[in-house]
Amino acid sequence: MALLTLHRTKLKENFEFLKELFDSQKISWGVVSKLLCGNRMYLQELINLGVREIHDSRISNLAMVKKIKPSVQTVYIKPVSKRNVGKMVEFADVSLNSELNTIHWISEEAVLQKKKHKIIIMVETGDLREGVMGEQLVEFYSQIFQLPNIEVIGLGTNLNCLNGVMPSTDKLIQLSLYKQIIELKFNKKIPWVSAGTSVTIPLMLTHQLPLGINHFRVGETLYFGLDLFEEKLIEGMQGDVFVLHTEIVEMQEKPMLPVGNLANNPQGETAEIDTELYGQSSFRAILDIGLLDVDPKYLIPKDQGIEILGASSDMIIINLGKNLQNYKVGDSLTFDLKYMGALGLLNSDYVDKKVIS
Repeated sequence: MALLTLHRTKLKENFEFLKELFDSQKISWGVVSKLLCGNRMYLQELINLGVREIHDSRISNLAMVKKIKPSVQTVYIKPVSKRNVGKMVEFADVSLNSELNTIHWISEEAVLQKKKHKIIIMVETGDLREGVMGEQLVEFYSQIFQLPNIEVIGLGTNLNCLNGVMPSTDKLIQLSLYKQIIELKFNKKIPWVSAGTSVTIPLMLTHQLPLGINHFRVGETLYFGLDLFEEKLIEGMQGDVFVLHTEIVEMQEKPMLPVGNLANNPQGETAEIDTELYGQSSFRAILDIGLLDVDPKYLIPKDQGIEILGASSDMIIINLGKNLQNYKVGDSLTFDLKYMGALGLLNSDYVDKKVIS
């Protein structure tokens, strides 16, 4: 069985880098844990770092956080369905919202549970996922700020999550202005302007973040150390907190081209034939992991001489050329991961998980 490892020391280095960055600009932040898919061992690692606020898009994952440490502030970060409002209010202290009816249901449930539920109103800033349109925001707020057991603690936005619209200084100034307008009109204090996710961090690093932005929700940069503007490692951060370890279960020298009549494979793909490769062979290996666990396009071989040829549900096929490294059956091959690759692996029950120091 393949193995996914989390490197405790590297995670801590990334956390401390971000903590120092946010503290230096007096910005509060929470860690997005949805990548961890509710894995108790990995959630415990976050909490051991001193994380006091955890964000997730799955209620069951927030329930696990509360089970580990009830004092952690939990934030539900996607619109909640009507049938899950009760569970959400039970396990989330805060939620991101953009629908009036939903907030009414949350208010009713919070009254029943005798809880004060905090909300961040999400504002549309161009990426066209969730969010109230800016021209409707004042009216929207006027209909919810007096609801029982509801406390509006922030305005927020998401960028780059659907259409790839990147954050900019202008867009974030606009968000800050919305906060000022609401505070002046209703004489109500809104503590947070939640600028978004890891994709906004490069604006901090280049001193382009407006002063009004004072809250972040960070996942990908914590786990992968990436500047998402330039898709490169941030100096001082670690990019391989997560590493995939696979085992070679077959090693054979085989023709480089398939033989026979070609049709679509189960993934709907048809092999492309390079006629110059007829008569040539190479060493091919099969790894003990497949599409059920991860899409190979999100894997980055540590050994740059490895070529990923394709995958079926339970196997990945790689090309080792002349196998100058002298790999053999039973050897381990390791891969760095892109975010979506780690997400698939963490969501798979067929991949072992471990913490290393």
